[in-house]
Amino acid sequence: MTETVRRTTHARTYLMCPPEYFAVEYAINPWMNPDKPVDAELAMTQWKRLSHVYASLGHTVRTIRPEPGLPDMVFAANGATVLDGKVLGSRFKHAERQPEAAAYLSWFREQGYREVRESAIMNEGEGDIVFAGRAILAGHGFRSDEAVRHELTDLFGLPVISLRLVDPRFYHLDTALVVLDPETAAYYPAAFDDAAKAALAAHFPELIEVKDEDAEVLGVNAISDGRNVVLPEQAVGLRDQLAAAGFRPVGVDLSELLKAGGGPKCCTLELR
Repeated sequence: MTETVRRTTHARTYLMCPPEYFAVEYAINPWMNPDKPVDAELAMTQWKRLSHVYASLGHTVRTIRPEPGLPDMVFAANGATVLDGKVLGSRFKHAERQPEAAAYLSWFREQGYREVRESAIMNEGEGDIVFAGRAILAGHGFRSDEAVRHELTDLFGLPVISLRLVDPRFYHLDTALVVLDPETAAYYPAAFDDAAKAALAAHFPELIEVKDEDAEVLGVNAISDGRNVVLPEQAVGLRDQLAAAGFRPVGVDLSELLKAGGGPKCCTLELR
């Protein structure tokens, strides 16, 4: 990538949920350990910093009220998939998170969204469903069923590229891939099977391969507005790769939320 490449920022609207009830009370992914305490005050401070970063970049942040007994509701990306004002609700795999689906659907209905659809198929929202401009990328293998592609095509009218995840540490697509702009993505190749890697290479003219050390701090769990990329500050190698490709990396510390397997993207649902 040459220095003449100019990336363009596009203003976004994000939905976030304050970590008022955040805790690691159970283990449903390899990152979670209930024996390691969470600093709730620090988690809130880090979350507020992320929200402030979005606002400083010119984006709009909306919030949903957290509900007691739902410690993972802070991970708003899993709450739904939103495109063109249409909403496909989530259907969570684990019983601990299943009530979150209704909480998010209620919020969208209260906000007047014209088409809000409950899913009949297991899917965990934007954790596994990623808008890529001219197509939707749909991760499966751990939390979402491959068959959700049919619901996605029916509701949103876009082709769906199914991607199988193979490493349980990267149980959602957004832990292993970030779309940086319609032509560019960063991804961790070891998280995907061979067919998925081939599909990504065919779809994106430019792919940035993320190194082990950056994937292992969930560096790929990032948000891009086309130019600015908000990512975990611990992913220093990826930061340099993004800068070399003409993006502006913006590091944030979400170390408390990482204890539940979360990063910037996990905390952020884009309202398109």
